Amino acid sequence: MGLRSFLTDAWSWLNYKPVMAGTHDGRPHRALAPELGASWLPDDAVRRLAAYKLLAAYDSNQAGELAALAGNESAAERREFGEPSAFVDTALAHMLGKNQQIIVPGAEHASDDDPAPEAIAAAEVQQRLRDWAEAELLPLRMQAAERKAVLLGDGIYLLAWDPSKNRVRLKTYDPGFYFPVLEDDADPGDFPTRVHLAWETPEDPKRGVKAKLRRITYELGPIISPTRSVTAPGGWDGREPDEDGAEDLLPGRGNMSLLETGVIERIYPWAPDRPSAVTCYLTDAEWLLEDLRHGQSLDDLPLDRATFRTRADGATLHKLDLQIDFLPIVHISNSVADGEHFGQSSLAKVMQVLDELAETDTDSAKASATTGAPIIGLAGARAEVDRVTGRPRPLAVQPGTVFQLSDGGRMDVLDTSGQLAELRARTEEVRDRAAVNARLPAVSLGTVDPSDVPSGYALQLSLGPLDSLVDSMRLARAHKYVLLLKLVQRLHQAGQAEGWPVGETLAAQLVFGPHTPTDRTGILDEVVKGVTANVLSLETGVRMLQDAGYPIEDAREEVRRIQDRAAPREVQTHAVVPNSHATHPMREATP
Repeated sequence: MGLRSFLTDAWSWLNYKPVMAGTHDGRPHRALAPELGASWLPDDAVRRLAAYKLLAAYDSNQAGELAALAGNESAAERREFGEPSAFVDTALAHMLGKNQQIIVPGAEHASDDDPAPEAIAAAEVQQRLRDWAEAELLPLRMQAAERKAVLLGDGIYLLAWDPSKNRVRLKTYDPGFYFPVLEDDADPGDFPTRVHLAWETPEDPKRGVKAKLRRITYELGPIISPTRSVTAPGGWDGREPDEDGAEDLLPGRGNMSLLETGVIERIYPWAPDRPSAVTCYLTDAEWLLEDLRHGQSLDDLPLDRATFRTRADGATLHKLDLQIDFLPIVHISNSVADGEHFGQSSLAKVMQVLDELAETDTDSAKASATTGAPIIGLAGARAEVDRVTGRPRPLAVQPGTVFQLSDGGRMDVLDTSGQLAELRARTEEVRDRAAVNARLPAVSLGTVDPSDVPSGYALQLSLGPLDSLVDSMRLARAHKYVLLLKLVQRLHQAGQAEGWPVGETLAAQLVFGPHTPTDRTGILDEVVKGVTANVLSLETGVRMLQDAGYPIEDAREEVRRIQDRAAPREVQTHAVVPNSHATHPMREATP
C-alpha cells in the first residue's frame, strides 16, 4: 500500500527533511551525496553519512543549495547568515575553555621536601607529555577534531609512531571515513576490536587514474608466527610466514611460545608482569571500483584484487604486526553514550528552528527590497514612447526624477516598512528560541549589551544552561582523553623512545580551562582578605587564583615562593621593633 514506516534512530531528528527520506525505501536522496549509492558502503552507515553531509551544508550556508538540488526550486533564494556556524563555534569555544593543561595526579607533590618516588615519576611523565603536546601542536589538532565532534557528533584521532621524529604523531580524520565493526550485543561504551578508515579517490582521466577505494584496517587478533613481505608470481604483494624467525619466535622482541597450548604470548613494556596473546594488525590496501561487485561489504573485500601499500622501510602493509595490544584510534563522541556508539551534533535539537530562522531572514530580505525601492503607482502621467517598438518605456524612479502629471493625477507609494519591522522582531524571537533550545544564552553569543545586565549574580544565573551544556560535553570526553594520553605513553614505550622507561603507564588527564569570564580583580580581593583574616589557607587562596586564570603553573611552588619572600621581612620587623615590655631609657632618667 506504500505506507511509510516510522523510523527512530540516532539521526531521526532529521526525518522531517525530504532529502533524508527521498526514496520509497527510506534511503537519503541521491542529491545529498551521490557516493551514498556506492556498493561497498555498509547499509548501517548510509544515514550517518547523509546526516554528516547535511550538517556540513548548514555549517557552510549551503542548506538552500542542497534543497534546490533535491527538487525544491524556491530554496535557491534562501538567505543563510551563518547562525549554525556561530552556534557551533560558540559551543566549541566554551567546551575547550581558554586553555587546556595535561595533569598527572600526584605530580604536585614532587616539590615537597621529601617527595615519594611515585610523585617524582608522575612529575616526569607529566613534563614529557607536555613536551610532546607542544611538539605535536596538540591544541591545534584538538580544535580540528573537536569542531567536527561538535558539528557532526563525532571526531577521530589516529596515533602512529614516527621513527624519524622519535615521537608519536597525532592525526585527525573526518568521521565520515570511520567505519567500526560493532558487535550486535556490544556495550556502546566498549571500543571495537576492528576498525576501518575508508574513502574513495575520484578518477582523473587526464592522468589515466581510475576511481579507487582505499581502506586502512586496524584489528586485534592472536599473535602469530613472524611474517615477511613477499611478491607473488602474479605481482600480488603480501606477507608469508618467516621460517627463519618462526623457529625461535623472535625472543628479542619479547615473544614466547606456550608449548602446551601452542599460544604465542608477548611481554609488552607497559605490562612487564602480564604476558599478552593479543596484538594489533595493520592493513592498508586499495581497490579499483570497477573490480568491486555489488553486495561486497567493506569488511569483506576481495584481497586477491587489492593493491597493498608499503611502509617507508619497504614492509608490506598487509596484516603487519604493530607490536601493540590496542587500536591506536580514539573516537570522540559529542554526547554521552546512551545505547549508541556515535554521538549527536550540538545542532540536533535546533535544526527546525534554524530553518525557521532562515525562512524569516529570506522574507525580511524580500520585504527590505520593497521598502528600499518601493512600488509606485502613477495616475495622469504620460509615459515616454520607444520610437523603435512604439511601446511605452517603463518609468524609472531615481533621485531627481520629475513626473509631469495631468489635472487630477496622483502618485501612490506602497509602504512595507511595517511588515519589515514585524519580520525583524520575528527574527529576534526565533533567534532567542534557538539559543534557548541549544543551551547557548544570548550573553554567550555576544548579543547582550553588558550594561543591560543588572548584576553579576544575574549574569551567573543566565549562564546556568551553558554550564550544564559544557559539563555534559566534557563528561563525554573525559575518559577519551585519558585513553589518548595513555596510548601516547605506550607508543613511546613501544618505540623505545629516550626517557620513557618500562613500566605501568600513569593515568594522565586533560583539564580544560574556565569557560566563562571571571572577575579576576574581585577574586584577588577576596583571596587577600580571606588569607589575611585567617579564614582561608594560603594554599586554597593560590588555587583560587589559579582557577581564575592567573599564570600560576604549580600551586605548591607558588606557595613556597610566597613563604620564602615573607620570611626575611618578618625577621627584619622583629629586629627593628623594640620589645613593648622593656623600660624606655628616657623613662628611667625622668624623675
